[in-house]
Amino acid sequence: MPLLEGITIVDFSQFLSGPSASLRLADFGARVIKVEKPKTGDICRQLYVSAVEIAEESTIFHTINRNKESFTADLKEKADQEAIWKLIGAADVVMHNFRPGVMARLGFSYDEVKARFPQIIYAEISGYGQDGPWADLPGQDLLLQSLTGLTFLNGEEYKAPTPMGISVVDLLAGTQLAQGILAALYRKEDTGRGSLVQVSMLESAMDFQFEVFTTFLNDGEELPQRSKVNHGHCYIAAPYGVYETKDGFLALAMGNIVTLGDLLACEELAVFDDPKGWFDRRDEIKAVLAAHLANNTTQHWLDILEPADIWCAKVLDMEAMMEEEGYQVLEMEMEVRTTNGDRIRTTRCPIRVNGERILPGRGAPFLGEHNDALAREFGL
Repeated sequence: MPLLEGITIVDFSQFLSGPSASLRLADFGARVIKVEKPKTGDICRQLYVSAVEIAEESTIFHTINRNKESFTADLKEKADQEAIWKLIGAADVVMHNFRPGVMARLGFSYDEVKARFPQIIYAEISGYGQDGPWADLPGQDLLLQSLTGLTFLNGEEYKAPTPMGISVVDLLAGTQLAQGILAALYRKEDTGRGSLVQVSMLESAMDFQFEVFTTFLNDGEELPQRSKVNHGHCYIAAPYGVYETKDGFLALAMGNIVTLGDLLACEELAVFDDPKGWFDRRDEIKAVLAAHLANNTTQHWLDILEPADIWCAKVLDMEAMMEEEGYQVLEMEMEVRTTNGDRIRTTRCPIRVNGERILPGRGAPFLGEHNDALAREFGL
């Protein structure tokens, strides 16, 4: 569904954050021209996170660069610079995720682009903003999770700080950049004026924590406390957490402890009849629950709790989730192909419009795949 048909984006970004933003815009129908270095291209082409390859390149690259065109250019060479300026002249959006100052050294800073094309939307992701002592540090996901307190929200109290198992800050920054670009496109449609859209991974990570950080700021700056057992959320009372059962795991969200005790036939919970104690004594409560739930199967407990409208769920890995009808009916997976016929199973855009799924079918481009076609089209 080409919601952004007619919008052209010249994308200098690499790795995950920037490309994830242009991926979503490409899903919506925008034309994304990915500018890459000759010979090596986007470093993400060789950024392996497993032994799995697609067309002798990393799965990450193919996951977040589908439906884009690849144009190789040496930004230090005058002829290639002139070609890039022609592409920018035909574009609605220019975007990158280099460290502060890199685009200026290459001659494509916001001020330089705006001077030639004042209607352009110029969008950029940095690690830590444009100023300050951290500005030149590498904007890598694990480092940002570590610096912003995210790792202190996971795992039990006495365990080491634990990062999330996905590149969450990269993807958050990309999502927010895409939102900013869409808002700027709307403004441009109304006024004809361009915009500078800036997102930092640091600010994205803090916005992600708005719930817990706001509590911290308004609670005498008392640090959030993880549970000693079965931790789920620093600021939520028992029973919130994941519990081992006889054959698996059970997730319990918020709930009345006395009611839970009655349903589970756990008499030891009856003494916790003061709702204020469900937070102050949550480790005691969770320890009682953990011992009790281990005596029977996950499905046994679900059969008791779900009819009573207790918020609970079995805990699944990816393989088990894919076997569930609740997942299958969503048809979340799709197949795309490269121009060489390589088949790639991946996730689709999660957004539906008028009930229709968004299913772009073209795989990620090979390095420089579209140089000749773009040269002919734009007279490069």
